[in-house]
Amino acid sequence: MAVPFSEQITFFPVADLSRSRAFYGDCLGLELVVDQGDCLIYRVTGAAFLGVCLRPEAGEATGTITTLVTEDVDGWHIRLMAAGVVCDSPPAFHPKYAIYQAFYRDPDGHVVEIQRFDDPQWSQPVETDLG
Repeated sequence: MAVPFSEQITFFPVADLSRSRAFYGDCLGLELVVDQGDCLIYRVTGAAFLGVCLRPEAGEATGTITTLVTEDVDGWHIRLMAAGVVCDSPPAFHPKYAIYQAFYRDPDGHVVEIQRFDDPQWSQPVETDLG
C-alpha cells in the first residue's frame, strides 16, 4: 500500500524565534523554506520538514524527540559541542536497536537525537499479516 502523504512537517512551539533560527538554521544548517513571520519551516530532507512557531506561553518541552539520521554522528557531536549546544547523552552504540546515537537540546528544551542506523534493513517496509 502506498503512503497517502506527500510531505511531513513537525512543529514545535518556541519562546524565542531568533534563538530557534540560530539553532536550526545556523547550527544544524537546515534550509529555511518558509518564513511566515511567527513560524519558520525548515527542510530536513526532501519531503520532511521541521517548523518552529513563536508561542511565548509555551511551557518546557517534554516527550517529543526529533531524530536526524546521518552517517556522521561523531562529526555532528563535535560541531554541536563547539556551538555550545546542550548534550544530554554523548554518542554511544545501543545494541538492542543497532543504532549509534547522541541526544541534544534545542534552545527551548526540545530533544534532538542525531543517529546512525547500523541495521541495513532499518528503512525497509515491514511485512504484516492483516489476514
